Amino acid sequence: MNDFRERVDRDLNNPLLRSNFREAMNFLMDKRSSRFPDDEQLQSLRDLGASIRKRALSKLPDLLEQLEARLRDNGIRVHWAESPEQANQIVLDIARHHGAKTVIKGKSMVSEETELNEFLEQEGVTPIESDMGEYILQLAEDKPSHIVMPAIHKTRQEIAHLFEDNLAGCEYTEDVDALILAARKELRKAFHSADIGLTGVNFMVAETGTLVLVENEGNGRMSTTVPNVHIAMTGLEKVIESLDDLPPLLTLLTNSATGQPITTYVNMISSPRQQGEDGPEEVHLILLDNGRTIPYADKEMRQTLQCIRCAACMNHCPVYTRLGGHAYGTTYPGPIGSILSPHLLGLEETKDLPSASTLCGACSEVCPVRIPIPDLLRRLRHEGVRKLKSGEEAVIRGHGAKYTHTEKAAWLSWSKLYSSPALYRTFALSATLFRGLTPSRMKGWTDHRTLPRPAKKSLHSLVKSYRKQNGASL
Repeated sequence: MNDFRERVDRDLNNPLLRSNFREAMNFLMDKRSSRFPDDEQLQSLRDLGASIRKRALSKLPDLLEQLEARLRDNGIRVHWAESPEQANQIVLDIARHHGAKTVIKGKSMVSEETELNEFLEQEGVTPIESDMGEYILQLAEDKPSHIVMPAIHKTRQEIAHLFEDNLAGCEYTEDVDALILAARKELRKAFHSADIGLTGVNFMVAETGTLVLVENEGNGRMSTTVPNVHIAMTGLEKVIESLDDLPPLLTLLTNSATGQPITTYVNMISSPRQQGEDGPEEVHLILLDNGRTIPYADKEMRQTLQCIRCAACMNHCPVYTRLGGHAYGTTYPGPIGSILSPHLLGLEETKDLPSASTLCGACSEVCPVRIPIPDLLRRLRHEGVRKLKSGEEAVIRGHGAKYTHTEKAAWLSWSKLYSSPALYRTFALSATLFRGLTPSRMKGWTDHRTLPRPAKKSLHSLVKSYRKQNGASL
């Protein structure tokens, strides 16, 4: 994260990237808007979605225990991981127990969060991405720039060259269907030869012990069905209370993410395969903390965990649509990443992200579960610059990462100056008299703005002069 500003400058000065993202985000915004023509109905659905997520979070410890019990009763093995390292090690232990050499992966942002692919490769296990966007990025040795459409920053021409160079017998073509068919032929082999299938999870139902995955390509269903072992990885906040809570959340998720009434596939997994069924002989669920329990402990910060990963906030954010996802330098970019990543990585590593926002409120206006993202950004900014009081416990790792004695002194001086009429008048008079001594540059401000120079006369002196000359009252 130390080169955040360099990445921002790099992507702002890439006209092709900015044009492609603007076009893509406009398309996604229009798709979402077309799915919600009745605003009253939409607001009612958002209220329902927010209440479901808040209720689940209010009961999170109990629901997780209930979920674990139901899953174990159903024959699914549950593993708890406090850190990315622990989660990766659990996957490796399962792979070694089965002598696995390959892992076919459906889409999983948590595995991106833990950098599972890199870990497995170092340990001699080959991960193969089967989601089309993730497959493209794996071939390109690249990272996702969007949580729903990970390869959205890639052009058709770049993908055509990538497939030509990496897929045997694939000639250069910009025909999307031909490119997808070429990738599908390669992945079919991987599905049938892979020892383990690994996916993410969209929701976990505590009532029934059910894992829910939504997708459009069928790769998720192949990953969870063809290999003999299925491993699901997810954050522990994805649990919901009952099956009745699922339909509203699915409606909000799919319509907000891709403008679809429902995705092509909705996979609901409650057990390994039973007599006469297809599917894996073993199912494992890895529940990852990785800092999620830190915001959970704070009533305001807890709202971060309501997220259902639809990316609507990213699609509508004026900052993200101009930068793309790579400038953020984290697994989760955009507005949701700016409030989630500080908890996962600590404010020392992400101190600039809460400030990478205009606070325009577009994100909160479209969030399907009503996360007050601007309020949480302001809270993180505040936590980043204040020192803890004696005996006070930090609500986030890296608390006070942006605190400096110089800035503290500057704000104290400003407060004193603007709370004292006498000091303010003295300062205003001095600023006008000595305006010629204004420095030519002001740190940060003049990088992108015109230098502010005091006027020859202050507004107060101009008003006073006018009244003296005209005898008028204003």
